[in-house]
Amino acid sequence: MKILIVEDEQEIAQLISSTLEREGFSCYHCRDGLSALQVFQEQQPDVVLLDLMLPGLDGLEVCARMRQKPGAKDPYILMLTAKGEEIDRVIGLSTGADDYLVKPFSPRELVARVRALLRRSLRHGGETLVYRTPHFTVDVDQRQAYRNLDSEESEALDLTTLEFNLLSTFVSQPNRVWNRTQLIDKLWGDNFFGDERVVDTHVARLRKKIEPDPANPNFVKTVIGVGYKFEDLVTQ
Repeated sequence: MKILIVEDEQEIAQLISSTLEREGFSCYHCRDGLSALQVFQEQQPDVVLLDLMLPGLDGLEVCARMRQKPGAKDPYILMLTAKGEEIDRVIGLSTGADDYLVKPFSPRELVARVRALLRRSLRHGGETLVYRTPHFTVDVDQRQAYRNLDSEESEALDLTTLEFNLLSTFVSQPNRVWNRTQLIDKLWGDNFFGDERVVDTHVARLRKKIEPDPANPNFVKTVIGVGYKFEDLVTQ
């Protein structure tokens, strides 16, 4: 697994690199946004550790550009920030980051976050792609989605193609905040012409099929002023 570290503070970058290399990862380090974008295209990392405050292009802009042109891989992006305010986390996630980690953090916490990101998608033999969350299983290659009833039973969901693609997008990166433009790119690509509010219609239809109470969703949450995110928490 390749990890790109984008961090302008040399001591922090060295600590991150040595910690992850001990865990068997291959690490690449950049100190600014422009060089990070170049290495990103050349190396196609599996995970990007991206500092929010960078010289030149800041982390938000770098994240947005990586999501616009992911290349052969669409890597997980873990944003590193010294800021703890909610608005900074929401903005970071809305630009395409999958998770965030507030400085200072322990090496153990960093490794745990990276491994948690990599566990989100399960690839078998490089061919079968299955996403699993506590309540859902989505088999991308078989185009089948299931509601997990217990450890041994599941219920097939009757979804349209767009609903399946929408659910697959959500479960592939839980807790990521998606704006409408990003979802349109995922669902329609360059073939979309119309009002981006059509996304709201398809989200509403998906909620009717997966939510116990679509008016008060447990899974597909609205992030006011930004878009949507998928949560699937284990309840006691």
